[in-house]
Order: sequence, then C-alpha cells, then structure tokens
Amino acid sequence: MAVRRFGNSQKRRERETQESFFDYTLLFIVLFLLAFGLVMLYSASSYDASLHYEGDSTYFLKRQVGATALGIAAMIVVANIPYHFWERFAVMGVLVSIGLIFLIIPFGYEANGAKRWLRIFGISIQPAEVAKLAVILFLSSLICRLGRKVRSWKGFLVVLAVPAFIAVLVWQITENMSSAIIILGIAVLMLFVACPDYKRFILLGIAGVGVAALAVYVIVQMSQSENAAAVGVRGARILAWLDPEAYASGKGFQTLQALYAIGSGGILGKGLGQSMQKLGFMPEAQNDMIFSIICEELGLFGALSILIMFILLIWRFMVIANNAPDLFGALLVVGVMSHVAIQVILNVAVVTNTIPNTGISLPFISYGGTSVLFQLVEIGFVLSVGKGIRFKDL
Repeated sequence: MAVRRFGNSQKRRERETQESFFDYTLLFIVLFLLAFGLVMLYSASSYDASLHYEGDSTYFLKRQVGATALGIAAMIVVANIPYHFWERFAVMGVLVSIGLIFLIIPFGYEANGAKRWLRIFGISIQPAEVAKLAVILFLSSLICRLGRKVRSWKGFLVVLAVPAFIAVLVWQITENMSSAIIILGIAVLMLFVACPDYKRFILLGIAGVGVAALAVYVIVQMSQSENAAAVGVRGARILAWLDPEAYASGKGFQTLQALYAIGSGGILGKGLGQSMQKLGFMPEAQNDMIFSIICEELGLFGALSILIMFILLIWRFMVIANNAPDLFGALLVVGVMSHVAIQVILNVAVVTNTIPNTGISLPFISYGGTSVLFQLVEIGFVLSVGKGIRFKDL
C-alpha cells in the first residue's frame, strides 16, 4: 500500500509539473536586455566616470550591477509567490508611495538639478518608481472589485482618480513630468483593457492632444512677447524641441548631441566603445540618452535589434495576459506591459526629438538603481501570473 501511495503521489507531481507553465522566453529576453544594458552602460559612462570619480571608470557599472543583482533576487522571490498574495497590499502600497512623495519636500536631495530622491539607510530611492508599481497593483485590485461598474462614467472616473492624484503629486513635488505621464498612461491602458469603450477613449485622446497643442501655442506666443522669461524651464524645453539649433547652447544642446550621435552611427555604427559623443559632449550619456549612444556605436542595425527585443517582450506580456487564470492576473500583466511600452516609446521619441525632452530612461538599459530594481519586481509579478497558467489553457 505504501508503495502504491508513493507511486500515485509521484504520478500526481509529474502531472502537475507537466501542466505548469514558465515563460523561459520572457526570462531570456529580460536577462539579455540587462546584460546588454550593462555593456552599453559601461561603454557610455566609463569616460565620464574616470573624470569625476578619481579615475574609476567602472563607478556607474558597479552601482548598476549591484542594483541589478538585487533586482534579480527580488524578481525570483516575487515570481515564486502566488500573485494574489500581493493584492492585500494594494491600498497600503498606494499610501506608502504617496507618503514617500511627500517626504521629498523636507528630506529629498537634489541630483542633476532635480530633487527627486530620498536616501533611506544609505540607499537612494526614487518615489516615482515606487508609485508606478503601486498604481499597477492598486488598479488591478480596484477594477476587479468594481466589476461591471467600471464601465459607467462614475466607475471610470473613480478608477482614474487615484492615479491622477499621484501623477499630480509626482509632477508638482518632484517636478518629474515624465513619470506623471507614465502613471496616467498606465491607468488609461489598464482601463482600456477592462472597459474597451472606444468613444470614451477617443474623447480623452482628443482632449489630451487639444490641451497639449494649446500649451505649445501659448508658450510660443509668450516667447515672442515681452514676457519671454515667463515660459519657465518646461516652456524652454518645448521651444528647444521646436527649434533645437536656436537653443544649441542651452536646452537644445543635449538633443542636438543625440541627433549628431544617431546620424554619425550610420547603418552598422562606429563599433562598440567607439562613440565620440560620450567623450564630454553628451551630458549624462548613460541615462536618458543611452539609446543615442547605441545608435552611434551599433548603428541602425543595433538600434532596431534592441527595439525588436522590446517588441518580443511586449508579445510575451500579451501571451501571458491573454491566458492569465483570472482578471486580476491579466490586469497585473497589462499594467507592467503598459509601463514598459510607454517608457520605451517615450524614450526613443525624446532621443529622436519627436517629442520635447522629458527625462525618461530606457527600461533595463539606462543607468538607475531604483528604476531597474522595480522593473525587475514587475517582471516577477508577470512570471508569477505565468506560473498560474496550465498548458491546456494555451
């Protein structure tokens, strides 16, 4: 009897193992982007690091490797915890993120001209990154609780209220408009999946484009009047976007250097490590403008290859979301997919001067410990949802 019981339990474990799903393709893409990002980070930052950090050309690389290792460990832990466990922390996550944003006012420190970071136990944390993850978790839970009510205008506005409030806080307190746009974008795309009312979203799109166009018109008119100084920093960025050469020594300098890097790279690039723009010409080449260094060193071929990897990543997100065991899991994956997709699109658009410079990093590649840490935690959520899928569901 004991032998038979052991045989039955072994067969049951084998059957469960055969039915379980793990997205190794998604994991490989993420690890590839991380490894590629570390290589490009060292290439883009070694010259600047050796000048400003006592000849230590690996200064930025070592910090990013530490954050990446911590992020991978967090990803593994989160991936092995059932994703419904985190639903109970949805409200707490939002409250914590709001609290961290307010703490920037008395305790935040400035870096690169922006006061966006907190130092907790010697570790720098950017509350805007915490807010992105908190919004994804909170909206996934809230939309599930509202059910069909989310399709009404009242439910629609209730869902938008919290991310809109957080976005305003991020914008006004940390002066980080790019993160505010990403938070709102995540909320809108998650709502679109839960409530695909095309008319409602078309109206939102028209209103958004109208407000943006009006803002650009007002700033241009102000710049041509006696109150030209009143346009402010963001207004100056818009003017530099419209005519970067006219602001070549100011707000348009970084954009012009990025365009020079892209143009000089050609089809196949100058070769890894052979960039000229990173040699003191491109400010903070390892951060928001690292895509331009990729274009310069690896050419159009390298840039398209990386974009294809991001497209494959989005595809894997879609596969997991479409086969998720329940709505909560699907919305979690959609939220992460929205975050990555919006950030990639905006980063490439900024580097190519398609939109004004807003300071958006390239996921998994740009320098930034908090960013890569929380992005990998989000990947852990996606892998956890994926583990709930059975092969018979695919």
